Amino acid sequence: MDSEIKLKKVCIVGCGAISRIHAKQLCGKVDLYFVSRNMERALTLSKSYGGRGVYRNYEETLESDIDAVVLCTPPDLHAEAVKDALFARKHVLVEKPLCVSREELDSLVSVASTHSELSLVIAENYYYKPSLQFLQDIISDGLIGELEHIHVRKCFRQKSEGWKKEYGALLEGGIHFVALISALTQKSPRKITAKFPSLTLGINERRSQLELDYGNNLSARLEYAWDVDDRMYGLFQHSLIRGSKGHIVFESNGLYVRVKNSQKKFLKFPGFLDLMGYKAQMEDFLACICRPGRLPKSGISQAQRDLNIVFTAYEQLEELRNE
Repeated sequence: MDSEIKLKKVCIVGCGAISRIHAKQLCGKVDLYFVSRNMERALTLSKSYGGRGVYRNYEETLESDIDAVVLCTPPDLHAEAVKDALFARKHVLVEKPLCVSREELDSLVSVASTHSELSLVIAENYYYKPSLQFLQDIISDGLIGELEHIHVRKCFRQKSEGWKKEYGALLEGGIHFVALISALTQKSPRKITAKFPSLTLGINERRSQLELDYGNNLSARLEYAWDVDDRMYGLFQHSLIRGSKGHIVFESNGLYVRVKNSQKKFLKFPGFLDLMGYKAQMEDFLACICRPGRLPKSGISQAQRDLNIVFTAYEQLEELRNE
């Protein structure tokens, strides 16, 4: 498989901080190229990660014999860039969030459905974290009985600079934990209730509380914030998964997991080598572009499910603003 992968040509589009993470995972596995509005930055990354060259612009990239693109651009550029790549018959890995509106999402779902021979992978690394796999295994093995409730909390203070000012914390950061909850429940909620406790006129939301009702005695709660002081900057906050026969308490970033039922209790550190899931995420993408038709862990259907929760919450936010 390695020999197959090395034949592939992949271009990283956009050369900000996240592009370095992807370049590190791709280095030595593919023929790597870069493109950015800042040519100097593209050349620097190409030199740092053994790139084969740079392109002058995105249009030139899509006209080339590149096999796949990795989109590391601001979210408002994602939808058109993804569609252009699919129309040019390129595989796509795009940073989360996939898009910024329900209209864009509907359009992307439609285009992706007509290009199913191409891989569209959303870089939602939480789907690939070893802690998630461990949590899923505990639940599927029945160690806590029937899943009843999930409470996820991640509240800290984070500056919103550059293009991040344009988006709410839920869409830009909270989407990770929406994905986590979705991966654990494996279904869409029947009812979504959103609150925004620190809403300020003229400023995008920086704190949200979501109540998700899945029916059949299953519910979830998400608390996410960028405006809460925390000495540990979001580390060592705990989340809970409750079942009919036991419960799981886990560090919200996935550092450790505690499991307890009537017969046993234990502490587990799921995996530090790929704590954030970036390695597994890129392996999934490369496997998809080498084997067309292979479905990724984080594809358009997962993004549609997760973003529907966020966009429904934001529709309720607009109603609050208009009151």
